Amino acid sequence: MATIRQIAELAGVSRGTVDRVINNRGSVGKEAEEKIRAIIKQLGYKPNRAGIALAAQKNKYLIGVILFSRKNPFFDDVMQGFSDKAEELSLYGCEISVKRVAYHPEAQLSAIRACLKEGIQGLIITPYNDDSIREELNKLIRSGIPVITVNSDAEGVRRLAYVGSDYYNSGQAAGALIKLVTSGPVRLGIINGDNNILCHTQRVSGFVDKLSDDSRFKVVSQGESLDDDKKAYELVSQMLKKHPDINAFYFTAAGVYGGCRAIAEFAPDRDIKVITFDEVPSTVEMMQKNIITATICQEPYWQGSRSLELMFSHLTDDAAEIRDSYYAELSVKIREIV
Repeated sequence: MATIRQIAELAGVSRGTVDRVINNRGSVGKEAEEKIRAIIKQLGYKPNRAGIALAAQKNKYLIGVILFSRKNPFFDDVMQGFSDKAEELSLYGCEISVKRVAYHPEAQLSAIRACLKEGIQGLIITPYNDDSIREELNKLIRSGIPVITVNSDAEGVRRLAYVGSDYYNSGQAAGALIKLVTSGPVRLGIINGDNNILCHTQRVSGFVDKLSDDSRFKVVSQGESLDDDKKAYELVSQMLKKHPDINAFYFTAAGVYGGCRAIAEFAPDRDIKVITFDEVPSTVEMMQKNIITATICQEPYWQGSRSLELMFSHLTDDAAEIRDSYYAELSVKIREIV
């Protein structure tokens, strides 16, 4: 029976590196991983699952997960990534405690403190960009509990890593798209999610900067939907009534369905270009109705799975190498390919 030590000696690496490859935990260079997997295949190595389960009984790892509420279906896909990875890691003693809370600092503070009472060893959070949240997270980190931010980062927090999109770049991509799908003067309405969510404001910054050198474009109205369809419906309705020359909308977050309903109701015969994010069912529906022009996707499942994988590696492997940031790959979907 081959052993991890034999594989490590043949590959010229540490046993910890072999363990990370076998259990898909942590970062290993591509060349080293390929060499290790070739040796594993050659030797016919099979991990001792009974031994792993026995060791897991001695080492339990509880990881807190705090995401935004169920109003935003995007986070359902992020949550699925967490759930599947947690099931995979359960054999190694990994458990997660999930809290989905409203867009409000007090809700997040309450969730963080609840996780602490449960005895978490690490926290993964989509943070509200507020001083009280920054202070609480840095306090947590100083006490020895690592923090990974997922989907949105937090300014001034000494977190272990960030997993999600490069949101300024996402905004730039949206700006490039609106340039491609329009001609002549463009009067824009921007529906932001929440000005206290860093990723939302970064999407606006990237978008506006991309259009700043093109005189065709003018932003005539902006507002916050708070990821709420009813609020987005009201905002878009008001914008269309006040600015009848609007011929394009940019949605940075959720609330897309409500906003598109307003476009269909108040401007059914106008050629209005709409750029959004993510491929949730309601967005697909609006694309098929030819209201949404294109949507930019950001690997939500991967964000959940990868952030939990990184946190578990950090907690269980002293040699794990964790980068500062892990960026999702962007993809653009149009009506013909959803």
